[in-house]
Amino acid sequence: MALIVQKYGGTSVGDIDRITNVANKVAKTRKNGHDVLVVVSAMRGETNRLLTLANEIDARHSPRELDVLLSTGEQVTIALLAMALQKIGCPARSYTGGQVHILTDSAHTKARIVDIDAARVRQDLADGQVVVVAGFQGIDESGNITTLGRGGSDTTAVALAAALNADECQIYTDVDGVYTTDPRVVPEARRLDLLTYEEMLEMASLGAKVLQLRSVEFASKYNVPVRVLSSFEEGDGTLITVEDEEMERPVISGVAFNRDEAKLTILGVPDRPGIAFNILGPIADENIEVDMIIQNVAEDSTTDFTFTVHRNDYEKALDRLQRIAKELGAREVIGDKRIVKVSIIGVGMRSHAGVASAMFKALSDEGINIQMISTSEIKISVVVDEKYLELSVRALHNEFNLA
Repeated sequence: MALIVQKYGGTSVGDIDRITNVANKVAKTRKNGHDVLVVVSAMRGETNRLLTLANEIDARHSPRELDVLLSTGEQVTIALLAMALQKIGCPARSYTGGQVHILTDSAHTKARIVDIDAARVRQDLADGQVVVVAGFQGIDESGNITTLGRGGSDTTAVALAAALNADECQIYTDVDGVYTTDPRVVPEARRLDLLTYEEMLEMASLGAKVLQLRSVEFASKYNVPVRVLSSFEEGDGTLITVEDEEMERPVISGVAFNRDEAKLTILGVPDRPGIAFNILGPIADENIEVDMIIQNVAEDSTTDFTFTVHRNDYEKALDRLQRIAKELGAREVIGDKRIVKVSIIGVGMRSHAGVASAMFKALSDEGINIQMISTSEIKISVVVDEKYLELSVRALHNEFNLA
């Protein structure tokens, strides 16, 4: 008997009708001869509602107590889904993350899974039960409730699939798979039948919101086949799996983009050993993540140093960089929040030359200036003015025949 782990997000369980729909899908999977474990998120909007309540009490709330509060959203869903399954004659039992011993570290609101004791779940599955588990949560060694951060239910599902050696982890969402790019930007975007873990990791890190990045990392580490499917329509979805040497792979699989970028430049910095650390060390101390970096050395022995950060960190980074500039004797600091990052991804790039030049020519033909470039083995990213976002994505989608 194959074991299938299914995960349903907040939209999929947004009201009683949708929970009933999920129960019918789960029952159908079980009737097809599979054991089923279901991971669910809180009902749509519930986590935001709870967070608003916490902020009304105190915007500087305790992370521990916030986790206790936010974890209740999933507890509501698991109970309702178990009831819906039982109503249609499907034996089911619900558990919180703590009850199935999803052990995490103690980093409240962004905990990482350390271990899972799946003995109780295995016994229930052997007894013919559908096991319904609350996503997004666990407990630490001291028994404190923890949560895994936004999108954490994806990680819960993949981690349980790995612990149980499941045949497949199915992520049900409001889209029917992973597309070559966002169909709202390019209506001709095509659903992909197959992606490698590497490609999905790049897409998730570069702005594709279909799967949480950590869930893809988990799937890759433990070789868990993950399939992205729609809760609302039938279809085969997109299978994310290990790269097979016999696969016929396109050069480029997709175009991703991220609107949440901001650029900072410190001009006229004395060029000496350790200057990059002198600039980025204090930025890191502010818990600000740096993405792309460019350093240019001038003839007068000074350097211009440019890097990008998340747009939410822009003001904090700008303030810190201005102080750094005074300490280093730099000429000035400039910033720009009106930029975006556009990327092409594909494992086929490894064996094909000329991909970068084709990308740059396609953008040049549209009069789009490239401000920064970053590359890896299967990805090329550029920073452009935000007004060119949609034009850039369409141009690259056409250039690499992704429709």
